[in-house]
Parts: sequence; structure tokens; C-alpha cells
Amino acid sequence: MKPIILLDESLQVEIYYESDDCGYEDNICLKVIESCLEDEKVFLHDESHLYLTPQQAQELSNGLLEAVKASKKIQTRSK
Repeated sequence: MKPIILLDESLQVEIYYESDDCGYEDNICLKVIESCLEDEKVFLHDESHLYLTPQQAQELSNGLLEAVKASKKIQTRSK
């Protein structure tokens, strides 16, 4: 997957299946890389990995899609 660039290009998010961890239930990786000043950081480290199960990844995906739908409804009403 192509990285998602956020926060004025100082935060990069990647989501991928970690084939080396195929024996584990939580083999979907959400990788966050920060390239900003220390006092602006959201995370403790420059690079963080959060491993998710397929069900957790699906729930995260569903939550994001619901938020997108709600946002589009509001934007449509305000036009």
C-alpha cells in the first residue's frame, strides 16, 4: 500500500499484511513514522508499529468508512 501522508507531511502511515508474522493472529501492521521536532511528536519514537488481528483491522476500517459517510453528509448539507 502507498503510504498515507498526514500533518503537513510530518506523519506517514502504512498498513500492510506482515507475511513474516503469518503464524500470529495479529499479522496486519499499522506503521506510523514521524519526522517532526521532538516537542511536536504524537508518539514516543520516530517509528511505531501496531499489530492488529483481521477483525480489529476490519473494525478500524468500518469506523473510518462510517466517519467518511458522516462527513460527506454534513458537507452535502452545507452546500
